[in-house]
Amino acid sequence: MTGSGNITTDVDSLRSEIRDKSVRVIDVRREGDYKQDHIPTAVNLPLANLLSDDSPERVLKLVNSLGIDDETSVVVYDDTFGALASRVAWTLEYLGHNDVTLLETTYSHWKSLGLENDSFVPEIQTKEHSMNLQPNILATSDYLETAQTRDDVILIDNRERLNYLEQHIPGAISLPYRTLASNDKILRSKEDMKRLLENRGITGNAEIITYCGSVGTLSGLAYYALKSAGLSNAKLYVRSFKEWKKLEKPTEKQEDASYWDLSAE
Repeated sequence: MTGSGNITTDVDSLRSEIRDKSVRVIDVRREGDYKQDHIPTAVNLPLANLLSDDSPERVLKLVNSLGIDDETSVVVYDDTFGALASRVAWTLEYLGHNDVTLLETTYSHWKSLGLENDSFVPEIQTKEHSMNLQPNILATSDYLETAQTRDDVILIDNRERLNYLEQHIPGAISLPYRTLASNDKILRSKEDMKRLLENRGITGNAEIITYCGSVGTLSGLAYYALKSAGLSNAKLYVRSFKEWKKLEKPTEKQEDASYWDLSAE
């Protein structure tokens, strides 16, 4: 993450960084939404565009075309409770970019605060970013299969509780993505997050692997939630449950789930 260790950037900090021209802001919403209005100076990288081919070589080209080099400070935002922005931020981190944070709130909330927005599409000067892949933050299906046999690994399922109860990767703990946010922020406060995780037995020096339904968005948010609580040994199983099922790996069902199991908490 950033040198300061921040996971999110607050609204006031982003506004002053935009004034100082010291930040590259990425809007990951669809192009039509972006063109209507966005945070000033923001460039557009719709998540679907990234996901159409997220090989490191193509991601590097995208990053260069957005005017980002190794030194660029990057802040990513979305209008989807931080999940889409998280997936883009994680991809930058995987590429080796260590100065990337999430805007602490959604674009709708930014607008509801009456903050600046415009529809101007900035000219972008291409930059040269290096490729320094960080395999330590990525989990593949093969890796996950061997990791499952270890005592020091915690596996987290970030899908809706109901999906988890129906079918999940054996040994996974349910941590629905909806539990990660506070009222107006994409992530709870650090202390609050720590408490939530501790209540689920997610603590200490364990290696923690997160997964969700298909493309690693909900689990991307959980990846940053873990980091925000000081649990830095986290990996994202990017291809998630969709791939796991396709590969016909073992799954389990929660038998006799009681009614409270369906609550967010």
